[in-house]
Amino acid sequence: MKIDFKKELAAYSARRGVFDVIDVPPLRYLMIDGHGDPNTKAYGDAISTIFPVAYKLKFLSKRELERDYVVMPLEALWWSADMSSFTTDRDKSQWDWTALNMVPDWVTDELFDRAVAAAPEAPAIERIRLGTLDEGRCVQTLHLGSFDDEGPVLAEMHDEFIPSRGLRMTGKHHEIYLSDIRRTDPAKLRTILRQPVASAGT
Repeated sequence: MKIDFKKELAAYSARRGVFDVIDVPPLRYLMIDGHGDPNTKAYGDAISTIFPVAYKLKFLSKRELERDYVVMPLEALWWSADMSSFTTDRDKSQWDWTALNMVPDWVTDELFDRAVAAAPEAPAIERIRLGTLDEGRCVQTLHLGSFDDEGPVLAEMHDEFIPSRGLRMTGKHHEIYLSDIRRTDPAKLRTILRQPVASAGT
């Protein structure tokens, strides 16, 4: 039986026009770190490395462990010394990022090493790693539209909703790309926008 974690995990469900407060469990990811505008070779190389490794992991898991699953969508963490670069001026050159792809918790370091060894031609293969992200309490919503139109939604999340609930931002801005950018009209892109939070008093 093939598992689709998008349907199994509540963290991969969000509502447009609604900010939900959720608890995200620790999850395992393929990760590649970088800096700067995502419309660059470095970010493209990260994507062109993560998915070949992700599919090799899937096939190793299916063949050797008899545990099959749907490869998860691209995700990314974004942060900057000046968070206004996300909500107002959108200066992408100031952004740091970690490209992500979630993998099942049964993926071992040994299986990961073998998948990496099987993809030597991937352009950023020396930068990929396997790690755990523990975000805990988060606020998230579904954004429909171009990435460049996220600013007002994030401003409302950061400056209005989060403070109004007695919360403060922690961790890094997280995006989950539910649409294939290569085949989807920008106006119809579906992206989960997530921000880890904690009580303002802690």
